[in-house]
Amino acid sequence: MPVNEGSAASWDRMVVVGRVARAHGNRGAVIVNVETDFPELRYQRGNLLYANVGGRVRELPISAARFHRERPVLTLDGVDTMGAAEALAGTELRVPEAALVSLPPDTFYQHQLMGCVVQTVSGEVVGTVTGVEGAAGVQRLTVRPSAEADDHGEIEVPLAAPICVRVDPEHQVVVVDPPDGLLDLNRRTLASDPR
Repeated sequence: MPVNEGSAASWDRMVVVGRVARAHGNRGAVIVNVETDFPELRYQRGNLLYANVGGRVRELPISAARFHRERPVLTLDGVDTMGAAEALAGTELRVPEAALVSLPPDTFYQHQLMGCVVQTVSGEVVGTVTGVEGAAGVQRLTVRPSAEADDHGEIEVPLAAPICVRVDPEHQVVVVDPPDGLLDLNRRTLASDPR
């Protein structure tokens, strides 16, 4: 999917698939910390990545790719010196959502769950999803409590079928049926902002 280079609006709609860790060697290659479940598909020669460099969205075609210790080592078009590669350290790499791999039914990308309202089967609003933690199979939603119950904390809700009985990112809702006491047990209070 083509993206207008330099467009901040298109950048905000893209999905993070990795972050440049550091330069590798002296010819402009970079090592990437992976933030995708499909690194072998995402990090192939010819694929496009996008980076916000100096406030400008740049298209970065992959001209060469290999893996070292399960992390991609990429050569990106236009990044051909160690200095250029070092300048990208810490930079997010994104792709348009349309470029993501299709998932099986009842499987979701983390970004699709962000902002979903979590409510119980009885309709009580628990809060809003602000994060997804853990590895596949043992993931949990981080939920910021609703404004009425805001205690500067968060609640961890296991992302498991018996508890999350309906996950509907299209309508931005996750319906939960937690065992008695689970939400209180999994509540964490965050330190107040000293400012």
